[in-house]
Amino acid sequence: MNNNEDVRALAEEIAQLKKERDAVILAHYYARPEVQAVADILGDSLALSQLAATTEAKVIVFCGVHFMAETAAIISPEKKVLIPVENAGCSLAESVTAAGLATWRKYHPNGLIVSYVNTSAAVKAETDYCVTSANALKVIETLPLDVPILFGPDKNLGEYINLKTGRNMDLWQGDCYVHRHITGELIREYLERYPNADILIHPESVACGDKSILEHPRCFVGSTSGILKHPAQSEKKQFVVATEKEAITELVHQYPHLEFIPITREHYCEYMKLTTLTDLRDALRDEKHVVTIAPEVRERALLPIQRMLAVK
Repeated sequence: MNNNEDVRALAEEIAQLKKERDAVILAHYYARPEVQAVADILGDSLALSQLAATTEAKVIVFCGVHFMAETAAIISPEKKVLIPVENAGCSLAESVTAAGLATWRKYHPNGLIVSYVNTSAAVKAETDYCVTSANALKVIETLPLDVPILFGPDKNLGEYINLKTGRNMDLWQGDCYVHRHITGELIREYLERYPNADILIHPESVACGDKSILEHPRCFVGSTSGILKHPAQSEKKQFVVATEKEAITELVHQYPHLEFIPITREHYCEYMKLTTLTDLRDALRDEKHVVTIAPEVRERALLPIQRMLAVK
């Protein structure tokens, strides 16, 4: 932490405030370790989206970035949704606009727009289906083969889906500034450097556009939740983690007997790290930074999320 407040005292204060406010704390796996430690629920985008819909708490505090809190507000309009840091954005989400999607639809009136959940409420409102990295392949495989599809905003995830399905979706040219540094060349370097390790790769990575990487027996491609499950299904004792490095916090927690090596230490999501325990405490104490969605936007944005959650 960047101040002199005692972490334990803050955690105790947060626990008390949580009871008083009838709140639940959701945190993404990329959040700071001390924030993950006080969260009621840890998850990737899909799990957190689903759990936001089922919690009975009156208040949801979302320790992540703004689009995640917006998604919770779309799903649970009867609850108060708080985000501890109001300007916790996402460069990927901000790379696409609702106007841009509307323009594509103008030229493809019979087409379908599939948007990553890493998008604003306004973009979701222009979308036919939402997806996460955990279920994107499954959702795309349910869609008609003869209908044009625009997939966005992550071009790397879209290219991965095109390779896996043989489709030729139009791809919005956005990407995650952390995962763009995880290239096929970097993966091959680590395969050679750690010959006894599996490489755990998030599909937002540039490397996922490389068919030779996808077919390599020691490369596993999966969402953050998929990456967290993989070591339990592997005989390996060493794993290179090719995603945001904070995912290692939960990997070490679940598998303390295994070794996890971050593929890149210098590239991390600064937006996910903005939320501190002090911010979380203040949001609970003052019930500030309430996330609100205009009713007409929420109604339109809810449908693609419901379609996503309906795909089993």
